[in-house]
Amino acid sequence: MTERSRQDRRAGRGKPHPPERYQPVGSGAAADLDAPAEPLPDAPALLSSPSGTIIRATDRAAKLLGVSSGGALPGRSLNELLTVEGEFVKPSERAEDVWFRVLSWPNRGNPKLTVTLLVDVSDLMTPSARTLANERRKLQNAQRVASLGTWEGNPHTNTLRLSETLLEITGTPPGTETTYEYYLDHIHPEDSPRVDRCWQELIDNHVPLEIEYRYIRPDGEMRILLSHGAVITDVADRPLLVGTAQDVTEQRTAVTRMERSSQRFADLVSVVPVGIGLFDETERLIDANDAMCDLLGYRLQELLGNTVSGITHPDDPGGGLGGTELRHASNGRRGEPLQRMLARSDGRPVYCELHSSLSVRDDGTKSWLVVFQDVTERRRNAEALRFQATHDELTGLPNRAAVKEMLGNMLAEGDPDRIAVLFCDIDNFKRINDSLGHDAGDDMLVALARRLEGGLPDGCVAARISGDEFVVICADVHEVGGTDSLATRVSGLLRTAVPVRGQLVRVSASIGASVPDETNDGADLLRFADAAMFEAKQGGPGRVSLAGPSLMASAESQLHLEGQLREALHHDQLTLYYQPVVDQDGGIVSAEALLRWPHQERGLLSPGTFLPVAEQGGLMRDIDRWVLRTSLREAAEWPGSGTTAVSVAVNLSGMVPGDHDFVDYVIDCVNQADISWDRVVLELVESSLVDLPSHARAAMTELVERGARFAVDDFGTGFSSLARLKELPAQIIKVDRRFVADIHSDNSDFAVAKAVVDMANAMGRSCIAEGVENAQQFDTLLGAGVAKHQGWFFSPPVPASEFHAMLAGGSLIAARGPN
Repeated sequence: MTERSRQDRRAGRGKPHPPERYQPVGSGAAADLDAPAEPLPDAPALLSSPSGTIIRATDRAAKLLGVSSGGALPGRSLNELLTVEGEFVKPSERAEDVWFRVLSWPNRGNPKLTVTLLVDVSDLMTPSARTLANERRKLQNAQRVASLGTWEGNPHTNTLRLSETLLEITGTPPGTETTYEYYLDHIHPEDSPRVDRCWQELIDNHVPLEIEYRYIRPDGEMRILLSHGAVITDVADRPLLVGTAQDVTEQRTAVTRMERSSQRFADLVSVVPVGIGLFDETERLIDANDAMCDLLGYRLQELLGNTVSGITHPDDPGGGLGGTELRHASNGRRGEPLQRMLARSDGRPVYCELHSSLSVRDDGTKSWLVVFQDVTERRRNAEALRFQATHDELTGLPNRAAVKEMLGNMLAEGDPDRIAVLFCDIDNFKRINDSLGHDAGDDMLVALARRLEGGLPDGCVAARISGDEFVVICADVHEVGGTDSLATRVSGLLRTAVPVRGQLVRVSASIGASVPDETNDGADLLRFADAAMFEAKQGGPGRVSLAGPSLMASAESQLHLEGQLREALHHDQLTLYYQPVVDQDGGIVSAEALLRWPHQERGLLSPGTFLPVAEQGGLMRDIDRWVLRTSLREAAEWPGSGTTAVSVAVNLSGMVPGDHDFVDYVIDCVNQADISWDRVVLELVESSLVDLPSHARAAMTELVERGARFAVDDFGTGFSSLARLKELPAQIIKVDRRFVADIHSDNSDFAVAKAVVDMANAMGRSCIAEGVENAQQFDTLLGAGVAKHQGWFFSPPVPASEFHAMLAGGSLIAARGPN
């Protein structure tokens, strides 16, 4: 070999290009096609650009490639014309079995261009040589797929030869003279001392090499290589180092990522405040976090090996925890977590929600990952809320909602023919509240609730559904001797003397009973028993009545009327009549708004017909609101202003000053009607003003300060003494018609009326006499000092339009003429 050839080989010339694609020398630089290039030699030669595009070609090269002439090759690609197989090349467009070697070097005239020489070696390619080349090519391809290269090291010359695949892995340019020191310099500084020790052990003691390290390529990219090495002898019996280096960067990155993910999961499991347990396929605990141990009060070693049923409380209503339930939970029942009662080490139960998921351990075996979330406190709070929602706060008995639920369950699951419902109302309980106070009334209700709880037979449940109303439900009335026997027993329990605030108070109850027929539901039973109770109450205290067919038919009729009343109220189908209040000269000073219902079928209904139905149906508050809003709006249109403006009075029973929105609603109605506050009179019955709580007094005071007035209706019929008149936060006293009816002939009625008027006048309050029917009553009332009067003697209640015309007619006394 000539010196020039040796220099060329050291410079990388004459090397066959890497397999599968032909890459000219200098292909990384941009070619200057205008620069002069050295002529091609008289041989099969090609001149190509850095991208491999042919610029010039000799005819001899064209002949080898199967092309007519060299002039047909410019513009074509070397990769298109040459097929590389190992270290040999075949022309892509010739069918003959032609083989040649490729030598490449930079053009001396323009080094950015490449000269490629084709050397025909077809005669040298024996079948065995071709097979060897093909096998070598397959080996190289396999090494590329496996990212596995080979190396040879000569300890005597310190050279290190890398295979083409390893050159590609390490990014080492072809033709680079590699030595052990060159290779070691590219190993990560933290890994190189360890690699060097293993290398020396391989050389000195022939210890096989197996080591993983980080290799930094010339372009700065770092790869992780796994090397194996051993010592063999060459033909001259000299030691030779051989081995492999595999790029395991992706595998190690994946493993690292997985390890970090696993560590993050382990860290998460250890810090989450919920218990987490790992169970094997035999349902035995194989691991648990600290929260799980704290939840059950055990150390981890005490828990390990326990089955899932072993940590379940024996009183668990679900019957224990089994693997089947775990499997169901892990198959998508995420929205339905299992709720189980587990057993702590001290025997106390702990309620948990279980969320399960199928997991796989490192060895491939299945396991169950179970999250135990402690819901004991949440369950306790939920039970407390449910108790509050279904039980009476004062007595602790079931309330109306619980009664409806119990009746529904009994009717659906039990024997309806055996069910009985008793509706009990304490007689004259209002008198007890008014005379002794509401606290005393509450004490009595609690005492009666305890008597019912302790005295009812088995299978019977007592409930308080409102105020002084109790309900008794019996699941099997036959077991207690029948409905009459049960009613007698309950009546006896509620007929007693109860010690209240240091004194014995005798009480009794009116009781109505109902039993189901084929069409009744729970609401019907309560309604019929309620109706029977009212029937019993009409017969006197302590009576019992059973709801028969006629009573149930009447209750059905009342219910139908209630529904119609709701519709009428919702669609604004009620109307107002007005009865004037006059002064001593007959001039109208105010009017009381009175409700009427123009029923489509029954004509004009008075309040006495439908207000009891409204009270039973809980409509009184809505009716009061409708009357207040409508009367203020209509009164705002009445003629007169200033001192001549007529006031309007509204009776309130369902809407009282103690309501949380009482003041706000009155203010809104007055503002919407745009009526003067001094024309607004709110009438309340005397009994609603007894023992008035402080917040109700404050509400009344706020409205009075705005200019409104309060009137005490039906004064004298309650249970308060005249001495308490000064305590009532009202400006107007209305003397009840019962004292007016015989005032001209009964000295007692006259004395009562006179006393009320004198006390009212002394305290700066005005009086209105109700129910004035004739001139004798009117004259007597004038003599008693009453300045304002109301009754049919002056006018009956009249429609709004008629009252509007009445206001322009002058004195009502003069209009009547002599009586």
